[in-house]
Amino acid sequence: MSTTEPTGAKGARQALGSMPSRRLGSDGPTVSAIGVGCIGLTGGFYGDDVDEQTAIHALHRALDVGCTFLDTSDAYGPYTNERLLAKVLSGRRDEIVLATKFGITVDPATMRRSVDGRPEHVRTSCEASLRRLGVDHIDVYFAHRVDPTIPIEETVGAMAELVQQGKVGHLGLCEAGAQTVRRAHAVHPLVAVQTE
Repeated sequence: MSTTEPTGAKGARQALGSMPSRRLGSDGPTVSAIGVGCIGLTGGFYGDDVDEQTAIHALHRALDVGCTFLDTSDAYGPYTNERLLAKVLSGRRDEIVLATKFGITVDPATMRRSVDGRPEHVRTSCEASLRRLGVDHIDVYFAHRVDPTIPIEETVGAMAELVQQGKVGHLGLCEAGAQTVRRAHAVHPLVAVQTE
């Protein structure tokens, strides 16, 4: 009998057992029951920044133990979090259910935040995220905040066009109330609502 421990992703899964999974919504993707919220890896949101190599190692380790759901946003950094994830995605895209968000805009000079749910912003944000992430599609695309100046139907209508174009697989909202979720879902099915 060998006393050698298994190595690599397969070995980690064998040693730790398989991660339970969950389906998002009634027709959404299947994800690991525990996912990785990547906000803390860049931008100092929850304290000091993590150095890049440590962050990349942590993401690979999470994937090795079966965490398949990675969640980021264009606002994290801003933009640096998506660029960091691109370094992990390039070799392991088929293992990952990728979620990112749009809608919180950050003025780089002042770091002041605002919300933008205009349809044209939905489209340009998606294109920019695809480029930064180095992927051809996003599995779950979230409106990071609801823009009170734009009807949610317009924002989600533009998001639904991205689904039709194959750039996005599924839709979600963040920090939204029940009525807003119902109105959005009537335009296009949502698979997730995210609240911090």
